Amino acid sequence: MDNFSEREKKIPEEFKKIAKEFSEKGFVTTSLDNLVNWARTGSLHWMTFGLACCAVEMMQTSMPRYDLERFGAAPRASPRQSDVMIVAGTLTNKMAPALRKVYDQMPEPRYVISMGSCANGGGYYHYSYSVVRGCDKIVPVDVYVPGCPPSAEALLYGILQLQKKIRREGSINR
Repeated sequence: MDNFSEREKKIPEEFKKIAKEFSEKGFVTTSLDNLVNWARTGSLHWMTFGLACCAVEMMQTSMPRYDLERFGAAPRASPRQSDVMIVAGTLTNKMAPALRKVYDQMPEPRYVISMGSCANGGGYYHYSYSVVRGCDKIVPVDVYVPGCPPSAEALLYGILQLQKKIRREGSINR
């Protein structure tokens, strides 16, 4: 069952009547949680952590054919202005502390998308001594985008899945 319908059952009858009167007059009534989660899904500012060939596909999603900005996702250069980190490519042991440092600089709530086989589990270089076998060993990952390299459509689908996850959380606190 959906979180929204469960929360709707908890609304007292007198508030439902007031909400109905307001809606007939053209006003929208909702909970603060729903409003905040709606705003979060429509303003995802992503930070690139492009480490290899997947980064080229990540750049392609910002171009006119896919245009992530129409989905409310815009790139940011600073981790302090970002909500989402997209890890794209092979994460090495030497780069792992930098990834964690950048992740720690992001404000809460923060989300991570792991893009490509190398970021998901080491990929082609899985058995190398210098490769981290998945960025989820360093930072918590919310959405995995499979492929080597994944297409721009796959990343776009991953961002839509992240938006759906944010809506489903249903809480101001993450």
